[in-house]
Order: sequence, then C-alpha cells, then structure tokens
Amino acid sequence: MIQLQTEIEGKRAYFGAVRDIFHSLGCSFCSNFDYDQGKFDALLWRDGGESIYLRVPIYVVDGALDHSNTLVEFGAPFVIKHVVNIGLDHDENSFVTGTTGLDQFQTPLDKDGYIYDKSRWEKAGKEAVQEVFSSINGLLVS
Repeated sequence: MIQLQTEIEGKRAYFGAVRDIFHSLGCSFCSNFDYDQGKFDALLWRDGGESIYLRVPIYVVDGALDHSNTLVEFGAPFVIKHVVNIGLDHDENSFVTGTTGLDQFQTPLDKDGYIYDKSRWEKAGKEAVQEVFSSINGLLVS
C-alpha cells in the first residue's frame, strides 16, 4: 500500500454530489460499506489477476451513506494492489469460474500485494486524486 499526501484529505462535501462526479471520472463507490464510512475506487492498472487501485476513503460527518445529502469527509487516499485467482475454483461457484475464468466473489489471493515501481503508482494516484479534487472543489463545504 502506498499512502498519498493530497489536498483532498480532511475536505468535506455532500455524498450525492461527489458520488456523481467520482462516477463520471471512472471511479466506483464500493458496495461493501458501512453507514458511517465507505470508499471510492479507481482502477489504475490491470494485468491478468493483478490490479492496482486508487482508493479514497470517506467518513460520515452527518447522516448515513445511503442518502445523497449525507455530509462526508475525505480520508487519506492510497494506492493498493489486489491479486486474484483467475484459475479454476472447486466450490459452489465453480460453474461461473469455469465458464468465465474469473470469480468475482473469490477472496483475493493478496489484498495488499507488493507494488513494484512505487514512484510510478504514487504519481498516477496523485494525478487521479488531483483530477477528482479539481472536479469537486466547487462542491466542498467549510
């Protein structure tokens, strides 16, 4: 994992407005969230079963994450690498895995894989955060 120092950390905005902008920039809101915190992910690179993501955590200040008018605060973004098993899996999901080669429900082999060329991915992550920050800057709440 590569922790990023960016301008977005500590800034506040309304969830619905920033969610739409994150989505328009290719980021997804992770469906595995709590009502008091969540995260946006952007795929930076994928090769086979290895993926490098930018992850931007958010924390609820007022409300719950299932409402657009919830006030959230951004945490420190980071870059993370996931390694998944793209081979056959012999469990109840074997049919899906066998026909597609990828089981979206498998636990990653490594949720925080070693990232080679850290300076490259730190730069890519900071650039992606800067693009998001520039797009949401007018929506930030004091």
